[in-house]
Amino acid sequence: MKIAIDLNVLLDVAQNRTAFYQESEEVIARAREGECEGVISGHLVTTFHYLVAKFAGVAAANIAVDGLLTDFAVVGADKELLCEARKLPMKDFEDSVVAATADSYGCDYIVTRNTPDFSGSPIPAISPADFLKRFPSPASGEATDGYIGA
Repeated sequence: MKIAIDLNVLLDVAQNRTAFYQESEEVIARAREGECEGVISGHLVTTFHYLVAKFAGVAAANIAVDGLLTDFAVVGADKELLCEARKLPMKDFEDSVVAATADSYGCDYIVTRNTPDFSGSPIPAISPADFLKRFPSPASGEATDGYIGA
């Protein structure tokens, strides 16, 4: 199974967002452990680095980005993909790019906490909690220390 992981799920873990951390971390751990293939849109990487650097410093952001680049497939947002994203009936262009990325890579789901924003997506969006309920893990993963790739 291939899953596109939205920025908010990555930030839940990187910024240790208490209310969302556990479920988001488990989704990420499953991708890192190979239970599913985790996919991220290339445009998210720069935004992720910027936000983690503001929260935890540049060194932590660099480590976190290195983890993303090691553990996930990264799909570039070229002109063709951006044009496909513009055609989607979605309000938020950034979400459209995530949806177009997921579609172009053949993902089964987009894992996000903003499922209503993906109503026009060609790939179904599912929350981390719903993903974990639908697809129980055959293995139990250990939590990270709050930084992706740490």
